[in-house]
Amino acid sequence: MNRQLYKTEQIFSIVIAVLATIASLGGLGLKNLYRDNAFVKAAWFTNDMITLAVAVPLLIIAVIQSKRGSLKWMLIWVGLLGYMFYNLGFYLLGAAFNLFFLIYTFLFSLSGFTMLKLLWNLSNEPLAQQFSERVPVKTISLYLLLMPLMLFIAELSMIIPFITSGKIPETIIATGHPTSVVFALDFSIIIPAFTTAAVLLWQRKAWGYILATMMPVKGFTYGLVLSIGTAFLAYDKAYGKWDPLMPLYAALTLGGLPGCWFLLKTYKSNPESKAI
Repeated sequence: MNRQLYKTEQIFSIVIAVLATIASLGGLGLKNLYRDNAFVKAAWFTNDMITLAVAVPLLIIAVIQSKRGSLKWMLIWVGLLGYMFYNLGFYLLGAAFNLFFLIYTFLFSLSGFTMLKLLWNLSNEPLAQQFSERVPVKTISLYLLLMPLMLFIAELSMIIPFITSGKIPETIIATGHPTSVVFALDFSIIIPAFTTAAVLLWQRKAWGYILATMMPVKGFTYGLVLSIGTAFLAYDKAYGKWDPLMPLYAALTLGGLPGCWFLLKTYKSNPESKAI
């Protein structure tokens, strides 16, 4: 692995970690930063907590380990950039205009650019040859297909009633937004990405191994956001009920780590790669 090849991504990722920390601390500490309703504010607070306590530390560890030559951590690294890109999309497109708008814009753009650049460079690494034939590609691929299928069915079940009767989904009413940023990002990014990862991994393509690691990492980190945020809202006096999609959130969280672990544990480290 050419370490110099990834120097730009390393620098950008540290900048992302620093700015994400500032944004999260500001969200948790500045009382009047968020101008959204109570339902949406609860989501921002949960996002801020998980970003600060889980995503940022893991991103820093991934950059450090990747700098030492670990391709395993590099795969985790790109998954964490995927989390940052997806998560910041909500702030940029879904948060009421606030003091951190320019930070959200810069983080969204930088996370997306860094993720794509890292993916491009990773595609030139001999990844497929370094995974054992014992990788349970079919099992992991089925999990990767199950996630977008559940998401597709769950969200389509809220969209179809509007098409047939004009009934606005309750989740959109609760946010007070004119549309659903969640539906938009899931149908345009998450569902295609999970599905592509499953198909390419089943075929044992190099991109399959990359995406099949990236998506469970993203699924685990954002699954934490969704699961904890749902629990907070369920016990909140103003809202007081469980999101019917909680089983899906739990599956994303609990399935992400095993899927990633099963894949990476069969990775055959070369002399330049460190153990995870």
